[in-house]
Amino acid sequence: MWCGIVVAEVFMARLDDKQATRLAGLVAPGSVAVLTMELQNGVVGEGALMKALVDEVDRTGLRRTVGELCRVARSKNVPVVHCTAENRPDGIGATDNCKIFAMNARLRRETGSTPIDQGTPGARLVSELGPEPSDVVVSRIHGMTPFTSTSLDQILRNIGVRTVIVTGVSVNLGVLGTVISAIDLGYNVVLVRDGVCGVPTDYADAVIDNTLSLLATVCEAADVIGAWAT
Repeated sequence: MWCGIVVAEVFMARLDDKQATRLAGLVAPGSVAVLTMELQNGVVGEGALMKALVDEVDRTGLRRTVGELCRVARSKNVPVVHCTAENRPDGIGATDNCKIFAMNARLRRETGSTPIDQGTPGARLVSELGPEPSDVVVSRIHGMTPFTSTSLDQILRNIGVRTVIVTGVSVNLGVLGTVISAIDLGYNVVLVRDGVCGVPTDYADAVIDNTLSLLATVCEAADVIGAWAT
């Protein structure tokens, strides 16, 4: 109870009445879902390909923040949907048509595997996220974003979602693509600023300030949790 009061106070201090009312409408349970993007051991944990990203995730406490947001979402019957990337052990379905995919392909040639091969610990969600039995996991074996050629859009529409709360990595790649895809498909988007990150940090901040803020409602995790508490 004490924690809930503190969160609500933080929420009220951060947003004015108009902003608070608008956010509360966007994230009202019944029409909203939390999306996590690639918060997997092989992306933001031990053995990940991009150590700088892991360091940034650790520095910001992103795993803990998103884990708490998901926990509160479940308590409010808000769906939690984890968007994950996996590679088949034989590499079929993947391509190296961009630099980041080429890095993965080279790693497979050199070592015989990648950090997010299906069935490996690296492909699993970080421990802070679970998943819990009520969560939905939507995996893909190709591409940069979770809406393209997956059932994510159909799943969200089937459960009545009109707003997606976006968290995860990376701001300059997958998160950016996720937000744009969601906007194109007609969703409202809430971006949790302390629930996403990218490297370099100043560039990720610039992407949020100059691009994502024009597409999504940008707020903190405490703002969302506070809206659910009112």
